[in-house]
Amino acid sequence: MARNAEKAMTTLARWRAAKEAETGKNERRPYLASECRDLGKCEKWRLEIIREISKKVAQIQNAGLGEFRIRDLNDEINKLLREKRHWENQISDLGGPHYRRYGPKMFDAEGREVPGNRGYKYFGAAKDLPGVRELFEQEPPPPPKKTRAELMKDIDADYYGYRDDDDGILLPVEEKAEKQTIQRVADEWKQSQLSGDRKEQDQEEDIYGSDARLSSDAEKQQKDDPMGLLGPRFTAHVPVPSQKDIEAALLRKRKLELMKKYGIEDDEDM
Repeated sequence: MARNAEKAMTTLARWRAAKEAETGKNERRPYLASECRDLGKCEKWRLEIIREISKKVAQIQNAGLGEFRIRDLNDEINKLLREKRHWENQISDLGGPHYRRYGPKMFDAEGREVPGNRGYKYFGAAKDLPGVRELFEQEPPPPPKKTRAELMKDIDADYYGYRDDDDGILLPVEEKAEKQTIQRVADEWKQSQLSGDRKEQDQEEDIYGSDARLSSDAEKQQKDDPMGLLGPRFTAHVPVPSQKDIEAALLRKRKLELMKKYGIEDDEDM
């Protein structure tokens, strides 16, 4: 049966070719659309390309053709689509309708729009080929945006932190931290006061003179070492001038220098 069917198809094909040759319809489609300057023929070649595309789209739906045959069919369909676009441009240039402007989108055999990447389309079983399936995996839609009214529903006293102290945890922590801070500041203030007092004592002038210091040192030595076991300390054996004596001596020296400068003799020297 298969052999007879093949013979019949071959005979039918030969008969159709002979009839086309008799009627002059055995005309080949130009390789370039720009070579055809007849608007009617351009329309005819466009319809012929559409029929070829429909035939190949129907064939590519069969997943049992194999990966290589499916890829070849998909390439042929995309090639025909590019050729159809060239013919449509030529038709518009010749004053015909603008198919690309008003024409429908490309759909597959199931009525869905044909997806693709950068102008290359995938039809039928070609969408399930390895490496192609990942192209059509849609990303999850983003979460819907909330309106201002929906956002305001979630805003209450807790949002502004008005009831943070009601949990019973924050207040004890704050009290402990406050006590530690107060104690630390107080200790620092005490240390600064003690260091300031020491500096004032070290820088204080001796208003009592060296005699009082020597006497106090002697008294301190006598009190600390009544038996004299620690050895002798410095003791003044000559009279030590006081602060007033030193001021008087300086004043007398200054007076003599001025008298000598101006040539005045001192009455005491006379």
